[in-house]
Amino acid sequence: MHPLRRIRAYWVWVVFVFVALVLISFNVGKQRSWTPVEQVVIEITAPLQKFIRKSSETVERAWLKYFSFVDLREENTRLKRETDDLRMQNDLYRELVSTHGRLRELLQFKESIRSPVVAAQVIGRDPTGWFESILIDKGAHAGLRLNMPVVDARGVIGRLVAVSPNYAKVLLIIDQNSAVDCLIQRSREKGILKGLPSQLCRLHYVSRAADVVVGDKIVTSGMDRIFPKGLPVGEVLEIADTPWEFFKDVRVKPSADFSKLEEVLVLLKEDPLSSPSQRTK
Repeated sequence: MHPLRRIRAYWVWVVFVFVALVLISFNVGKQRSWTPVEQVVIEITAPLQKFIRKSSETVERAWLKYFSFVDLREENTRLKRETDDLRMQNDLYRELVSTHGRLRELLQFKESIRSPVVAAQVIGRDPTGWFESILIDKGAHAGLRLNMPVVDARGVIGRLVAVSPNYAKVLLIIDQNSAVDCLIQRSREKGILKGLPSQLCRLHYVSRAADVVVGDKIVTSGMDRIFPKGLPVGEVLEIADTPWEFFKDVRVKPSADFSKLEEVLVLLKEDPLSSPSQRTK
């Protein structure tokens, strides 16, 4: 069919429906029944009206569902963003609580030490893996010098073995090159504490006749002139008494947890191993 003819036919139907609706509207409110012509018009136009109404309802529902879906998606995005923000705030709060607890323990330990101290953050470990050591964020500008003792709230950590203007290296007591003069707190038996590869320590030169049992506390003796006397070092974990050995094999679990070091205290004192002329420089 030619496009013009289709347009004409379309407008004929539109006019027909319009006229029919006008005629029907004239009879609204009257009590007589429809005439045969009106009945025919109703039979023709009613399905069309029904189709138009159903179509409009369907379009309206689809439109409302679309906007409802858009609003729901935006609401979900907003709620997810708020949930992520709350989770981040909660994590930060937990970290602050944890840090506060550690700093409070350090402060309490500091008050028990009658010596000036400098607090420092642990910022790294020995990258080579050859030594058990850590790097801290304080150095000579903060008053740090070689061989100053380093502790945390639980006990002895180690001593400074290298110092730069803003950083320092700490050799931990669990390193095999470390040596701390210690004594058994209960029986006052003496020994030299050195590190083992297993993150434990061994108390050397404890005689076979020495009074030592599992659970005994080990503290610094102060005889090495590096660590003040009485600082907690560890606890006796295991004792082996070999018949042909002169000394007991005493294994010690350190008081400090070296896998979780974050903040430490450096005890400010002159290097006891330097000569008097070096100290005056």
